Amino acid sequence: MRTRLWLTTILLAGTTGIGVALAGGSNYGVTPGSRAQIDGRIQEWSIPNALGARDPALGPDGNIYFVKQRGDAIGRFNTATYRFDTWKVPEGAHPHGNLVALGGRVWATGNANGTLLELDPATGVVKTHPVGGDPHTVITDNAGMLWFTKAVADQIGRFEVATGKLVEFKSRGLPYGLALAPDGAVWFCQLNGDRLGRLDPRSGKITELETGRGSGPRRMSVAPDGTLWVALYGSNKAVQVDPAAMKIVREIALPAGATGGAYAINVDGGGVVWVNEFNADTIVRIDPRSDQPRVFTVPTKGAAIRKMTIDAQGRLWYIGASSGKIGVVE
Repeated sequence: MRTRLWLTTILLAGTTGIGVALAGGSNYGVTPGSRAQIDGRIQEWSIPNALGARDPALGPDGNIYFVKQRGDAIGRFNTATYRFDTWKVPEGAHPHGNLVALGGRVWATGNANGTLLELDPATGVVKTHPVGGDPHTVITDNAGMLWFTKAVADQIGRFEVATGKLVEFKSRGLPYGLALAPDGAVWFCQLNGDRLGRLDPRSGKITELETGRGSGPRRMSVAPDGTLWVALYGSNKAVQVDPAAMKIVREIALPAGATGGAYAINVDGGGVVWVNEFNADTIVRIDPRSDQPRVFTVPTKGAAIRKMTIDAQGRLWYIGASSGKIGVVE
């Protein structure tokens, strides 16, 4: 089988000028911005009929898209008017991960019915693409290829949007979050395997990097310098990985201690790392120049933040899957 090689970054205009759209951490069509000064103000809005709302993804229109896992729906939060919109997806899909690709199409994983869901927000039309198994987290290279994990099935999937062609790669260790490195390799977390996997899309070969016993790597994001940042849920650490050298180059223990539950992780346009501590209801901002953490406590307790995203102005957005609220830190 011959496999195409593609670029994992694309030049785009954002509010901070021309930059690289990072693949990973829910930023695809919009380059994440950065703020030298964070006031620490947090606002939250209740999501109508939240029904397991989760996984915010930034759209090129500046709005936040998300899924309602138990409600079989895709939602949108207008960041200017604070209005919510909802589109139903096929009953029983139980969408999990999502993203907004170039052109504004929203893609979500039908975790319970083995599909990829494609929403055109302009028309409200939802298309389903059968891929089998339990599609979990999805990312894109912005050039027409979707990559996604099948956690329980222990697979990495590749879906070519233009043709509908599906290719699957066998993995292990409960593949969870994933990201695209600058060289085109697909990196993914093995939550139950305490490893990171690196998939070469040309050969299909997977190589692995140990993250430590009980570390439980959950999600990852790509930084502007091309390194990867990974949230270790089991040990509550943020680690930086040099993907070219295949090694961990920095390890930062987070303030809540070993049981804090580092979950979602994002890197802004200036290289600042954001990671949430699931069990502590906190969001931690780390400037890698000093490694000094700044902690923000989420207003609603028991929020259950599972993913976050950074907009073009450098604001961090999150959704509490249990609180049913969308929030912003600025």
